[in-house]
Amino acid sequence: MPEVIAQYETQIWQAIGETFVMVGISILAAVLIGLPLGTLLFLCRRGQLLENRLVFSVLNLLVNIIRSFPFLLLVVFLIPFTRFILGTAIGTAASTIPLAIIAIAHYSRLVEQTLLDVPRGVMEAAVSMGASVREVVFKFLYVDARSGLVLGLTTSIVSFISYSTIMGVVGGGGIGDFAIRYGYQQFKTELMFYMIVIMIILVQLVQFTGTTAARLIDKR
Repeated sequence: MPEVIAQYETQIWQAIGETFVMVGISILAAVLIGLPLGTLLFLCRRGQLLENRLVFSVLNLLVNIIRSFPFLLLVVFLIPFTRFILGTAIGTAASTIPLAIIAIAHYSRLVEQTLLDVPRGVMEAAVSMGASVREVVFKFLYVDARSGLVLGLTTSIVSFISYSTIMGVVGGGGIGDFAIRYGYQQFKTELMFYMIVIMIILVQLVQFTGTTAARLIDKR
């Protein structure tokens, strides 16, 4: 087994790097777009500060549609869109488009659910003190829900890692694609097992880090 791993060392490191790129961009999309989108979903619900049935219905439907797609079909469905945006539908960069889209939808829903768990009295107290919507969100909602938001992001990252294994369909590479092409298809079971172990370790590190961070910032 060590000989086989040494033979493919360069490709293994390249696959790990491709996975980090895909997952990293997914995390950025989730935080920069998914977090505000989930917050807007929460604020536009009935009885909330920015109650707006039309906006909520449109965003809610859009998120539900994206989340209901089997990810493999979503990747294939978005090939024309990816080609329009990047000029190609093949490669690691192209893989980030469907991953980013599912990341936004996935985390926005978790953000909405986390904010719904914030006691209503927190918002009422903030409004009674004359806080603006922006202040309510950043100084009260996010502060109270920070632990849940971190746990939600941790759960999302684990899902992103899992989704990244499918990106070999469009030549995206990554750990999962390497395990299938070099391990399964070439009957090198030990190599496939080695890549699975790497995936397990990566997921465990993400889960441990996220859980620990959530516990440390939870001051309730």
